[in-house]
Amino acid sequence: MESLHFLTVNNEPITLSQALRYWRNSGIFSRMLQEVLQQHCLKKEISKREDFKVEDFERDQACVEFRVQNQLTDGTLFQEWLASNKFTYETFQEQIAFTLKVEKLKSETVEPKLEDHFNRQKPFLDRVILSRLILEDKDLAEQLAQKISADPSNFESLVQTHSITDDRVANGMMGAVPKAQMPEILRTAIDSANPGDIVGPMEIEGRYCLFRIEKFVPATLDDLNLKQELMNQIFEQWINSKIQAMDIRLDIN
Repeated sequence: MESLHFLTVNNEPITLSQALRYWRNSGIFSRMLQEVLQQHCLKKEISKREDFKVEDFERDQACVEFRVQNQLTDGTLFQEWLASNKFTYETFQEQIAFTLKVEKLKSETVEPKLEDHFNRQKPFLDRVILSRLILEDKDLAEQLAQKISADPSNFESLVQTHSITDDRVANGMMGAVPKAQMPEILRTAIDSANPGDIVGPMEIEGRYCLFRIEKFVPATLDDLNLKQELMNQIFEQWINSKIQAMDIRLDIN
């Protein structure tokens, strides 16, 4: 079958087959194909759900919120945005309504799985507020560790004097660090420690590090940003399982 005319560049037509080859050569084809399959999957799933109704007031409110969040409250800017994205106002409303239905599908699909998923991930989602003393010399790190052990109140002054990182001016305060982002050697040491304890020195990426544990910050689903992130993870896994069950054939070479 003859490939569809897709674009015209300097009066030269580019077919859809050519465009697909360009995307493949640039390394983005797989990502774009995944996006197509995800959107197709969502459309098929939502088409089965006649109970997913979006009232006009819900859609209109979501349209207003979209414009505010994207700084499109000015009418002229909004019209330019519609034109650049090949939307009419009606198709924009349709897209907003579809997005609301996707959120309804996400809630229905994810909510029964959320707590279990959270409990399995929690050991890596918990955060720890840390201060650090980072050195390049192993012997010096061991000497300073002994000084801190003898008098823990020395920690801040030793950080300011010896630490090689910029946060020494803030007494080495790192803030809350998710356990999932910690090197395994640090995560293991922290698991058996208490607030106020010093762990180390330990070698991390060629440097010798001492850490003071300031506070443990357990993860909770009351954290709305974390809850949304976990919901997105579960929903993406669900969509991918649907895609894997599809019979997919690429008809354009």
